[in-house]
Amino acid sequence: MSSSPLTTVSVEPGVLARPGLLELFEQVTDPRARRGVRHRFASLLAVVLAAVLGGARSFTAIGEWVAEADAGVLARLGVAGSRRPCEATTRRVLTRVDGELLDGVVGAWMRTRVGLLGGQRVIAIDGKTVRGAKAAANVAPHLVAALDHTLGVVLGQVQVAVKSNEIPALRTLLDAFDLVGAVVTADAMHTQIATAAYITGRGGHYVLTVKGNQASLRARCTALP
Repeated sequence: MSSSPLTTVSVEPGVLARPGLLELFEQVTDPRARRGVRHRFASLLAVVLAAVLGGARSFTAIGEWVAEADAGVLARLGVAGSRRPCEATTRRVLTRVDGELLDGVVGAWMRTRVGLLGGQRVIAIDGKTVRGAKAAANVAPHLVAALDHTLGVVLGQVQVAVKSNEIPALRTLLDAFDLVGAVVTADAMHTQIATAAYITGRGGHYVLTVKGNQASLRARCTALP
């Protein structure tokens, strides 16, 4: 994943207001050569997703899930016929897929299913360092994610550039969202004039924590009754 803007996935209003995941997976570029292809690329991604949701945490576990899955379940995921994707096939798919595009597609799908909290969409921003992973210069990737308060699921995420921080990454992340009427919550790091202006400029609202990094604002808040 990179810190570049999230991929915009087209969802035609009215016709595909709540698209299925298979339909959106069709927008992910298939990196395979045409020769020898037995399964739709979108179906392979759907099978991998179902396996992970079922508890698979490795390529081997994904292969085992596919081998044991009910034929009816696989058919609903788009796997036609009796031949099932093997572990080697799913491994090749995951190592070759455009991770940024896939992330954008899944995020777009989740954003069609966000819930309301008190009649409003509430989006929480949080940053976390990925444990057990190393990127360039032997540094663990740091991600900024947007989570839906109602469902508790990630709606999108971007990686913070090595020589940057979460503050500009928040705006990059939210570029992919419709913020009109939404409430964005974030910790004290994001209590910045530029961030607040960005959110309100996009038609949204914010709830930001005030701590010592904004000493004057904190003193004014403390002085309130």
